[in-house]
Amino acid sequence: MQYRAIEKARFLSRPNRFIAHVDLNGQTEVCHVKNTGRCRELLLPGATVYLERSDNPARKTRYDLVAVEKGGLLINMDAQAPNKVFGEWAAAGRFLPGLTAVRPEFTWGDSRFDFLLEDPAGAYFVEVKGVTLEEDGEVRFPDAPTERGVKHLNGLRRAVEQGFRGAVFFVIQMKGPSVFRPNDATHPAFGAALRAAAAAGVSVYAYDCLATPESLEIDAPVPVKL
Repeated sequence: MQYRAIEKARFLSRPNRFIAHVDLNGQTEVCHVKNTGRCRELLLPGATVYLERSDNPARKTRYDLVAVEKGGLLINMDAQAPNKVFGEWAAAGRFLPGLTAVRPEFTWGDSRFDFLLEDPAGAYFVEVKGVTLEEDGEVRFPDAPTERGVKHLNGLRRAVEQGFRGAVFFVIQMKGPSVFRPNDATHPAFGAALRAAAAAGVSVYAYDCLATPESLEIDAPVPVKL
């Protein structure tokens, strides 16, 4: 996945979850934050951030904040990126050999999954989650309580119990973490739902990414500890 017209800036403040103030070439600019999560450990005053300039003259903000440096680590924090990079990766046959179709945003019963993949064996439901929370080489999800995430996991579990294949795929929006864990301290219900889904036969994957200010690409598996 490629971005266009990336510019480097310095983070100043985040008045609310939708916008941030940054110093861009010596001037304060208001930009849209493409992640409504807390991101408290990422968006610290003085942090180097990367902005994508929009060419839409009707927008209220000229820039989207898409990535941040945390120490020596570049973290993509665009909440729309995980589905995009997984869709590209899956379409290239990297997830499911023999793939015949990729259908995003597929509704099954009262659940709406990020992807329905198809191969000669039939349907494979996949829910994608983006991971930006990192500490000492360990990454965790979620960074804030997510009842929606719990619902997705329960839907996958029910689908697998009815004979379908299903997976939750954690796209780690950075390179090099040593392990992925559910963030039980922040949302124990999500961790419980993830372990229940895995016990029922839902596959759990975590992959890191090659991240640059201009791009994001799924790279290598990361061990999952439930």
